[in-house]
Amino acid sequence: QVQVVESGGGLVQPGGSLRLSCATSGSIFRIYNMGWYRQVPGNQRELVASIPRGGSPKYADSVKGRFTLSRDDVKNTVYLEMNNLKPDDTGIYYCNAIIMVTSTANPGDFWGQGTQVTVSS
Repeated sequence: QVQVVESGGGLVQPGGSLRLSCATSGSIFRIYNMGWYRQVPGNQRELVASIPRGGSPKYADSVKGRFTLSRDDVKNTVYLEMNNLKPDDTGIYYCNAIIMVTSTANPGDFWGQGTQVTVSS
């Protein structure tokens, strides 16, 4: 079993900051890509930022220069630092991780339950 648990969402005023955390645990052999997606009602889930194992993060154009993604491979955790937040950043943020649960298993797609981020005055 693999658990993906997000934390750090909340209500913030425009221009404010939030830090999201996503901790993975359980039967994990290796974690490949980790990232955050955002979904608003009526829209598809969209990629906000992702980072491959040993690589550099990539960002959606809308968050470049404001969001910073990092990962800690000792703690199996990924962080999303969000600064200068805008109302358009509002949505449910989902953590995603591509994980091999054993050395012989195919990588699987694992999701967290989502955390709400609301940017409003």
